[in-house]
Amino acid sequence: MRPPSPSIPEKEFLFSALKESLRLDGRLPLEIRTPTFKFGEELGWVECSLGKTRVLAQVDGKMVKPQPERPFEGTITIVSEISPMASTEYEIGRPSDEEVTITRMLDKVLRRSDAVDKESLCVLAGQRVWHISLTLHFLADAGNLLDCACLAGIVALKHFRRPDIEVIGDEVTVHEPTERAPVPLAIHHTPFCFTFAFFPDATTPPVVDPSHLEQRLSAGLVSIALNAQKEICVLQKLGGVPLGTDDILRLVDVAVGKAKEMHNLVEAQLREDWAGRKVEVR
Repeated sequence: MRPPSPSIPEKEFLFSALKESLRLDGRLPLEIRTPTFKFGEELGWVECSLGKTRVLAQVDGKMVKPQPERPFEGTITIVSEISPMASTEYEIGRPSDEEVTITRMLDKVLRRSDAVDKESLCVLAGQRVWHISLTLHFLADAGNLLDCACLAGIVALKHFRRPDIEVIGDEVTVHEPTERAPVPLAIHHTPFCFTFAFFPDATTPPVVDPSHLEQRLSAGLVSIALNAQKEICVLQKLGGVPLGTDDILRLVDVAVGKAKEMHNLVEAQLREDWAGRKVEVR
């Protein structure tokens, strides 16, 4: 059952506040919620939070036969389904338009952008390759599920370690983590997604990382996925708000700055978690 639409007083209050560059949670129009990460005992288990929006990402790996048309590349699959646990707006077995959009965008940002080097997943050409599976569980939707899911997915891929292997002839030996240190995935680049919400009144400034109410009352969304090296992976526009070239370039400039900050934050969190694990082993 879908929740009721926002009331007229809610709409008027939000729009009047946004016209004065004020947001209900106290943020500036171009300020994102500070992400927090919770790492599990298993490598590749990450829970990411943007405010009250929470997504759990888990990465697993196993050896399989490669696809006949790509004998030198491993495979990556992304599994995601939004259940009513995240919000009453979602139903089991009946994907909403937003769910379809999120699923497609995740595939473009995390898999088709070649963030992970697929050739490095090859063990024996034409015989054995690694199959990396990324599973995303949407725990709570307080707005901007897409950015939170993309962030959780890429951090989980960077956090994951596959078992070290030894190849002698056609024999493959998989070493336990107690014998040899696990090996991280070869990551080409680290894409981050930033979503901007536009509103019916052209004089209202756009906001980044929209809350649930802002997203529902927006007239259009622009999602930009890029890395800290200023390389744009995906640019997606939803809604009927007309935007000029200068408008898009301004959004890209904002996203570039946010991507650099996010990259530094993610690397610091991963280093801190890895250092803690080394202390536990000792």
